[in-house]
Amino acid sequence: MTQQTQRGTPLTALKGVGSRVAEKLARLQIHCVEDVLFHLPIRYEDRTRIVPIGSLRVGDHAVVQGEVQLTEIKYGKRRMLLCHISDGTGVLVLRFFYFNAQQKESLARGALIKCFAEVRKGPKHLEMVHPEYKLLSEIQAAAEVDEALTAVYPTTEGLHQLSLRNISEQALQMMQNGQLNLQELLPQALLADQALPDLASALHYIHRPPPDAPVQALVEREHIMQKRLAVEELLAHTISMRQLRATTRLHKTVSLAADNLLLEAFHDSLPFQLTAAQQRVTQEIMRDLEKNYPMQRLVQGDVGSGKTVVAVNAALRAVAAGYQVAFMAPTEILAEQHYINISNWLTPLGIEVAWLSGKLRSAPRKQALQKIASGQAKVAVGTHALFQDEVVFDQLALVIIDEQHRFGVHQRLALREKGVKQGVHPHQLIMTATPIPRTLAMTAYADLDCSIIDELPPGRKPVETVVLPDSRRDEVVQRVQAACQQGRQVYWVCSLIEESEALQCEAAEDTASTLAELLPEVRLGLVHGRIKQEQKEKTMQQFKAHKLDLMVATTVIEVGVDVPNASLMIIENAERFGLSQLHQLRGRVGRGNQDSACVLMYHGGLSDNARSRLSIMRETSDGFVIAQKDLELRGPGEVLGTRQTGIQQMRIADLLKHQDLLTVVNRWTDQLIESEPVVARQLVQRWIGEAEQFASV
Repeated sequence: MTQQTQRGTPLTALKGVGSRVAEKLARLQIHCVEDVLFHLPIRYEDRTRIVPIGSLRVGDHAVVQGEVQLTEIKYGKRRMLLCHISDGTGVLVLRFFYFNAQQKESLARGALIKCFAEVRKGPKHLEMVHPEYKLLSEIQAAAEVDEALTAVYPTTEGLHQLSLRNISEQALQMMQNGQLNLQELLPQALLADQALPDLASALHYIHRPPPDAPVQALVEREHIMQKRLAVEELLAHTISMRQLRATTRLHKTVSLAADNLLLEAFHDSLPFQLTAAQQRVTQEIMRDLEKNYPMQRLVQGDVGSGKTVVAVNAALRAVAAGYQVAFMAPTEILAEQHYINISNWLTPLGIEVAWLSGKLRSAPRKQALQKIASGQAKVAVGTHALFQDEVVFDQLALVIIDEQHRFGVHQRLALREKGVKQGVHPHQLIMTATPIPRTLAMTAYADLDCSIIDELPPGRKPVETVVLPDSRRDEVVQRVQAACQQGRQVYWVCSLIEESEALQCEAAEDTASTLAELLPEVRLGLVHGRIKQEQKEKTMQQFKAHKLDLMVATTVIEVGVDVPNASLMIIENAERFGLSQLHQLRGRVGRGNQDSACVLMYHGGLSDNARSRLSIMRETSDGFVIAQKDLELRGPGEVLGTRQTGIQQMRIADLLKHQDLLTVVNRWTDQLIESEPVVARQLVQRWIGEAEQFASV
């Protein structure tokens, strides 16, 4: 038997894997032969039959076989080798940009060749560019096709699909021969309950599906063999999140006992009553803060639901107990808005609030740092400047993070470490205005307790949403003019052109200059991704102060920036946006007491999907309904964004397609953690491995 490492069989047991290839495999989280089996295909190619050249269509991926008619070198801007082949039904050209003399000789007239690639349109005939090919003898020509669908794997620079297929072939052979340390980790009762196949069968089928495999089911990840592995991956993920949660509860923190005098004074000073949802979520937070392990709570609330007031309730509990609070937001303008609101609320209560941002000049910066270090400033509000080394807190007990997905993992960890230095882990309150469907939250945020502020303060008027083709642009411009003449303010958002930020910025600049010509009396500002941050923020502040009437912007206009006088939003090419993003943008208007509207302009004919997306926006303003629809239409990767959650891309589980498995997974997660801790640990190691350390934020 091959020598085993603690994790599994060394990669060097595979032919063709030396230290350099092992290094490349490590970039794919493949550290032993067993890991190769869990590096799963992303799609399949059908090479089990030979397709007649005459029946090929552009875009097909096909195996063809023919006789070489002519091979020639063409000279132009770049040298290329063209090989014309025919099978009697048609002619196909193989085009090579990288070749040598030996290759030209081997592709001589009369040679038999089998090749595979995508079919493209050429000047005279259909073509394949750099196909995978094999020269055949007369005997081979009659028979040779693949016996299984061909797997296509996620790869990394310098690692070819052929190498990955060769490596996986060897690993599958070793599995069949019993040479690998491959345990069945799912309990027999779970396999029987869900009628799932064993691990070895599932792995073999997914790496090498037979010719009659239902390709569509495999593409959609709905095959029983994929379901078998998805259960295991979801279990591993949920176990790791629950263990993370359990580890957090072993950390020491300060219990912030109830003292409601400050809280009552704060509520008395507010010109409004808290909604029932705000009161409920505040109570959930207060119960957490009394515990002796750190709170890890996510507060989700739609745009304008009043998350900041709830966060200040939590901050006052920490201040009343004699501790400090750090309040962090992702951009200067959003952080400054929080600073102004929080100062206005807390200064009358005798609580000093410090402001810290990257652009603060040295004297006020030094002063802020001293106040934070001495404990004089009980609340520090700022951007990522809060977790620079020079910022030292006296006694930090609570960290509040707004729009947490905008921060990198290490940045969030650094802020938490500020409190750990005094031997306690601060409580963490995380806020987001991005509604996440419950199905996703259960899995993506399984390490956090979730609260939802599910009602808007009274008096917030719904935003009227209109869907129009851009052929009616003139009417829209007139509507903008009328709003500005009435003293209202307007946003005009240019859509994201994914291929190029430069094109997107150009589109915004063109729109701004066109609108400036059409509306000469309107004061117009422009913000986009290529304008310097300082200029961008200056323009946003001018808009906020009503020194500008019309703001032309790309999607950089911030979540949470509050301009109560803005009552009209125009979104161009709205069909290019996801629902959640449209909802976030729409939330910029309707923050005052006047009637507000959002015009979704689309270009050309709409696909069925785009039409249903835009009609959802017209029908509802409930962020959670919209998020659920977005999930159904676009899938979890788009809704959450991998970067947004900090969770890694799953290899085979799909939170949307496999959501019916989550109830089973949650039930078995608890059982395994309690009664089979070793198996639980092995599952996490198998599916998450090294990536697990990043989850601890």
